[in-house]
Amino acid sequence: MSNFAPWKVLHIDLSAGVPELHPEPKYQGIYAVFWWRGIPLGDREIFTAELPIPATALRNLALQAITPAVGDRLLENGFKAPLPVVDPDPAWDQPPDFQALLALQKPLEQLEKTYAQPVRNSISVVICTRNRPEQLERCLRSLLNLSHPPQQIIVVDNAPSNDTTRQIVAQIPQVEYVLEPKPGLSLARNTGIRHSTGEIIAFTDDDVEVHPDWCLRLQQAFVNPQVLAVTGLMLPAELETEAQFMFHQGSGESRWEYRATNFGIEFFENMKHRGVPVWRIGAGANMAFHRQAFEVVGYFDERLGAGASGCSEDSEMWYRILAEGWLCRYEPTAVVFHYHRRDFEAFQDQAYQYMRGHVTALLVQFANYKHWGNLRRLCITLPKYYLRSILRILKNGFQPRSSSVFTEIIGCLSGIKFYLNHRNQPAWSTSLAQKRYANEGIQKSKVKIPN
Repeated sequence: MSNFAPWKVLHIDLSAGVPELHPEPKYQGIYAVFWWRGIPLGDREIFTAELPIPATALRNLALQAITPAVGDRLLENGFKAPLPVVDPDPAWDQPPDFQALLALQKPLEQLEKTYAQPVRNSISVVICTRNRPEQLERCLRSLLNLSHPPQQIIVVDNAPSNDTTRQIVAQIPQVEYVLEPKPGLSLARNTGIRHSTGEIIAFTDDDVEVHPDWCLRLQQAFVNPQVLAVTGLMLPAELETEAQFMFHQGSGESRWEYRATNFGIEFFENMKHRGVPVWRIGAGANMAFHRQAFEVVGYFDERLGAGASGCSEDSEMWYRILAEGWLCRYEPTAVVFHYHRRDFEAFQDQAYQYMRGHVTALLVQFANYKHWGNLRRLCITLPKYYLRSILRILKNGFQPRSSSVFTEIIGCLSGIKFYLNHRNQPAWSTSLAQKRYANEGIQKSKVKIPN
């Protein structure tokens, strides 16, 4: 029987002062997220054994947690987020200049000013949902509280079994309802794209709540015309069950960073021979695209995503954007709060779907671009990883994280089968890129970056 106890998620706005923390009944600790007036700066896990913590000690802990993000935004060198690459550029690994950081006058006030730039683009928000009316209603309530409301909010109802979703949307005049009867997340997202009118098209899921500044921060992140995709920070809405905490811990490589990062051609070329880890760019529950992206690289691949392969329709889109010479930006000030799956059965099903979709995406990416790193990851990296995982289980016995290993392996094998059965299926809806890729006699050319 598991002895897991939940974690309390606590958001601390440093502009309102630093509190004293006390033990929380029934919780094994506090997952503290430090903010400054709507800007997330860092987090810490604080075990109950470390409590109580006086305000002065918590202040020192907060300063350690937020230093990388503050330095990244205000200083040129030493605090930039390291890209996940094999051969890093020495410029990315400069030692932090703490004296320069200490010399700043009121750094948090300066930090706030860097996010005051005006917005000059419009944005549409698309939420794809299927038979989850309670979660959808919670998500829509958060969207109605945005500090900068979007031009358009669209709910794409994907193959519903009843009329509840339509009824919920009908009660909210600001929200448009679109029915997509054919199941599939990518297909539903493509339907949302066709109905959107904004220059920026943002996507979130029905199992999240968005921060009030979510749309504003996404819009600001497109200031660089080379950026075609933006992702943001996904924080846990709760950590009440062991399955939720395992998901939280296992997602660390993809979105727990508080420093902004541009993923571009250096990142792509450096990792191409090993399989570009595009999944680290962000999460599909918190992403946005310039409308031009769908003209340049096509729509979402309808073989991927929930209702089809299971996952990776988002990362495969980012792969195409990078492969064509554009930028993807991770912007941590664009925040959503995700309700992770609460039980192990749902967690394991999600792990299966993730790996099934991931393997399918690797094969799709290889078919599109003939980048051999995708096959290296499939045939060498993943088998070695799971062999080590199995040996670790045999040596140390089953741990909570071990519960999904064999499920993930089955998912990988299922992904190969799924791709072989669907490799001739049209990848996405009509677009400029589709016309280009459909003509095998035309060699894919790099897209020129506008001045």
